[in-house]
Amino acid sequence: MVRKIGFWPRATVSLVKPLLYVVTKRAWQGMERVPSTGGVILAANHMSEFDPFVIAHFVYDSGRWPQYLAKSSLFKIPVLGPIVKAVRQIPVERGTVDASKALDAAIMAVKRGEGVIIYPEGTTPKSGELWPQRGKTGIARLFLATGAPVIPIASWGAQQIFDPRSRKLRLRPRTPVTVVAGEEIDLSKWRGAEPTAANLYAITDEIMLVLRAMVGEIRGETPPPAPSSAGRRTFPSGRTASNGADDAAPDDADDAVPDDAVPDDAVPDDAVPRDASPDDAEPKAGAS
Repeated sequence: MVRKIGFWPRATVSLVKPLLYVVTKRAWQGMERVPSTGGVILAANHMSEFDPFVIAHFVYDSGRWPQYLAKSSLFKIPVLGPIVKAVRQIPVERGTVDASKALDAAIMAVKRGEGVIIYPEGTTPKSGELWPQRGKTGIARLFLATGAPVIPIASWGAQQIFDPRSRKLRLRPRTPVTVVAGEEIDLSKWRGAEPTAANLYAITDEIMLVLRAMVGEIRGETPPPAPSSAGRRTFPSGRTASNGADDAAPDDADDAVPDDAVPDDAVPDDAVPRDASPDDAEPKAGAS
């Protein structure tokens, strides 16, 4: 799969990968759990603006080309747009009236047998202990539309290179970073289900619970109570928050694209993430 990526993706790898070897000291586990062929959804926690580089490195060395969702406006920027397209990133129509169409390109990519990396949280924490936050339902929509396996990928350590809370970049040689791919998440009970709010929230909560548990194992700590994807309450580990959820499907599929993944335009001020909304903020929890 990786051997057929083309000139521009391979050129990008030749530039970026040597730098990552210098900056990071890698502890990787579970690469064999990333399917070598076929459509797959790779669900990752997002706690630093640097972790896309780390996750991409892991996925590439696992034998798959790392494809992220990117705002469609990025593809329209002169010079930058053609480059993003050439390295096979996936445009997503954020803010579309019909949330079900926001992920059309991602759905097509998965059905073509490609791998798609998604940050269910949609943004990095701006405070707190960097535990995975409330998930958005874009990943659940993508699963229901494709039935593709969802592989959890948990990482820790990239915040030592770029901390989203202090906005400080520290490029030091051999910073330890850990990435672990888990077993496919069992979402079989929802396979073929309708994209109701209850189903979307339940699927998203299940994915986020797995990611939080994996991050806890890496950190050697117990995760605090998990925030509900419904955005209404927190709940203990092991419970979902779909009970009593409104059956009207949530309109947040476009939030599968991280707010800080790419700027909306070329204005320098937009080159850094926008502040998270209150719903996206890390829930207050005791220090771990």
